[in-house]
Amino acid sequence: MSQKDLANLIQNVALLLIDVDGVMTDGKVWFVPDGGKLVEVKSFNVVDGAGIALAHRVGLRTGVVSARSSPGVRKRAEELSIEFICLGVRDKKVALADILKETGLGGEQVCFIGDEVVDLPAMTRVGFPVAVSNAVPEVRSRAAYVTEASGGNGAVREVIELILKEQGKWDTAIAEFIE
Repeated sequence: MSQKDLANLIQNVALLLIDVDGVMTDGKVWFVPDGGKLVEVKSFNVVDGAGIALAHRVGLRTGVVSARSSPGVRKRAEELSIEFICLGVRDKKVALADILKETGLGGEQVCFIGDEVVDLPAMTRVGFPVAVSNAVPEVRSRAAYVTEASGGNGAVREVIELILKEQGKWDTAIAEFIE
C-alpha cells in the first residue's frame, strides 16, 4: 500500500477500537494466588496509555473490544477514560455494529487494532485495519498497516501517533508538553 493510500484511510478515522490481549498487553495471562483463590494479572504498557490520553486531547474516540472478560481490563480502560468497554465479546463484528449504531459513525471512520483471527470479523469491516507486528499471519495479511512495535510494547501508541500526525493533530496533542 502506498503512503498516499494509507493517508487516505487515516484521514477519516474518528474512532480507535483496540483488542486487549496481544495488543494492549503482550498476550500473557498470569494467575496468582490471592488468599485461597487465583486472580488474573495482565501487564499494560504506560506508553500506550499515554498515547490514548493524547488521542483524547484532540477528540479521537476510543474503545476496547475483547473476547475475554477481566476486572483488570475494565479497571485499566476506566482509568484511561476509554469510552467503549466491550468485554467478553463472542462476535466482534456485532460489537462493532453496536458501537457504530450508537455513535452514528461509518465503518470507514474506524481503526481497529488486532492480533488474532477472532479480530478479523471487525477488522475487515473498518476503514483502517491494523495488525500488531506479532499478530498471526492471517491478521497481518489483511491489515492496511502492521506496526513495528509488538503488542504490549507500544503498538497502540505507534498507531495513535500515526493517525494524529497524518490528520495534522499531533502538534496540538502534545503542545502543552513542549516548551
